[in-house]
Amino acid sequence: MNQLHASAGTGPGDAHFTVFTDREDAAAVARSFAHPGTRTVPHPSGRPWLVGRWADEEIVTARAGRAALAVVGCCPVEPAELRRYAERLRDLAEADALARSLPGSFHLVAALDGRIRVQGTASGLRLVFHATVDGVRVAATRADVLAGALGAEPDPERLAVRLLWPTPYPLSETSLWREVTAVPPEDALFLGADGRAARHARWWTPPEPVRPLADGAPSVREALTAAVDARTRAGGVVSCDLSGGLDSTSLCFLADHSAARVVAATWPGRDPADTDLYWAEQAAKHLPDVEHVVWDADASPLVYEDLLTIDDLLDEPTIGVMDRSRVLHHLPALAERGSRLHLTGVGGDHVAWCSEAYYHRLARTRPLFAWRQLRGFRALWQWPLGDTLRALADSRSYGGWLAEAAGRLRAPSPANVTTSLGWGMPPRLFDWVTPDAEQAVRRALAEAAVTASPLHPDRGMHADLEQIRSCTRIIRQWDRMAAGAGVPMASPFLDDRVIEACLAVRPSERVSPWRYKPLLTAAMRGVVPEVCLRRTDKAAASMDAAEGLRTHRADLHALWEDSRLEALGLVDGHALRRLARRPATPGLRDAILYSTIAAEVWLRGLSRTPAL
Repeated sequence: MNQLHASAGTGPGDAHFTVFTDREDAAAVARSFAHPGTRTVPHPSGRPWLVGRWADEEIVTARAGRAALAVVGCCPVEPAELRRYAERLRDLAEADALARSLPGSFHLVAALDGRIRVQGTASGLRLVFHATVDGVRVAATRADVLAGALGAEPDPERLAVRLLWPTPYPLSETSLWREVTAVPPEDALFLGADGRAARHARWWTPPEPVRPLADGAPSVREALTAAVDARTRAGGVVSCDLSGGLDSTSLCFLADHSAARVVAATWPGRDPADTDLYWAEQAAKHLPDVEHVVWDADASPLVYEDLLTIDDLLDEPTIGVMDRSRVLHHLPALAERGSRLHLTGVGGDHVAWCSEAYYHRLARTRPLFAWRQLRGFRALWQWPLGDTLRALADSRSYGGWLAEAAGRLRAPSPANVTTSLGWGMPPRLFDWVTPDAEQAVRRALAEAAVTASPLHPDRGMHADLEQIRSCTRIIRQWDRMAAGAGVPMASPFLDDRVIEACLAVRPSERVSPWRYKPLLTAAMRGVVPEVCLRRTDKAAASMDAAEGLRTHRADLHALWEDSRLEALGLVDGHALRRLARRPATPGLRDAILYSTIAAEVWLRGLSRTPAL
């Protein structure tokens, strides 16, 4: 097998590993995963248990009798505490309680009587995959590691599905290699003592959204405080985004009360109407001990920058490549200021706010209240009355919605209210996707529609969970990129405990046309000054995206020269090259190119950089 490329990063923030049962044939397979720079945690027999890359501060292990536990990632659990859990472990299913109690973001691995349990996070930020390698079932935190061991190639039909905008659940969570199986975030993977049997079992379910905001807000504050503390308790210097928005501002004030010294970084937008800097400066006035750094807006990279040179090792395409240069650009300067970790407010929009789709149910259970609120949403989002009524009357199952989507892949996008009150945005393919790719996508959607269940029976909770998981799949790859750049990133809003605290609050109080992020505002009252809680909007950065499209049109044109997707018969390269010459084409500002660019960049990265 090939060596891991240097861009993968080996420092904190990029922990990844494979897991093996305690058998001699598994040990033989494990040896093929060990390379210079990898580390090993053994079974009591001395055979490999975990093989991979992690920093000392990213792993805690404990053994007691027949049981062993490993927590890999960010978690403030002490070895003695973990050992007490191991001493009480009599069944691998009992690890459910441990996984649901610890703060932070981490993988949990348990071993008992030769059997193995591996799980990531319910958020999807830390995933688990498995495959059979030389007759042995192997678990891993990255799909490409297993694919590399098998010499497998990405499946063109699964890649075609990723050209959808957006790719709907569950197709969005499938491995790109047929030989590699993805474990759903809510499931744990169990490996039999024979080293071959594998099964999934659910360990996490979302809370019932029944808590009043007044009762839930303190829990959100406690969970978010614990999430920030998990990253700052070691002291030193940490940096934080300070966009001026409520999400990043909340984290800055929580970090300011921690053991760490804080550097707050503000990145103003190019749009003169962007008020981020004003609000960031209002917050900085109340943070006298925080170093506030304001970057030059015109010096920051645009969207679409450096697409031709990206060679990060990623195990799936991500639209995060569009903003890669923007995300990483300032990390070296923060490292020079001593930052060992950069906190982002990403995820706040996904957990502190929630989907209007909850009103599809509320219109039936609390019709008078729901209609008053829907009148506000109609005014806010310009929802036509007829479209609103049709969306509320729609009672299709999730499978029925997917089946209909399979037949309308080239149709115009539906009305905004249909997406907001329905199962989500119906997926679409664009003109440059070939008929063969379209047929593969139709088959995949039709097959999924037969058995697919939503993430939750309530459309609102399904939408919230899908949006969280779509977000974490981008952040997961950004985290890998940042680790390679030298300053790992963390997004406390996406910790499972924070997500649970937010989802437990009544949706009727989390999303309102009359108030902006009422849950986070209530949770942060007394932590964040009132003046900072008054902001009721956020910057869109649409000017940066439009300017990036114009500035980098030559790169976009070059991207489709010798296109990997075209070679696979999935896109019409001529149509894409023609489009790249016309960056002002109506529709491009709606991000319709993103999924196609993501797939092309990913394929190019695979051809340039060998996987482990």
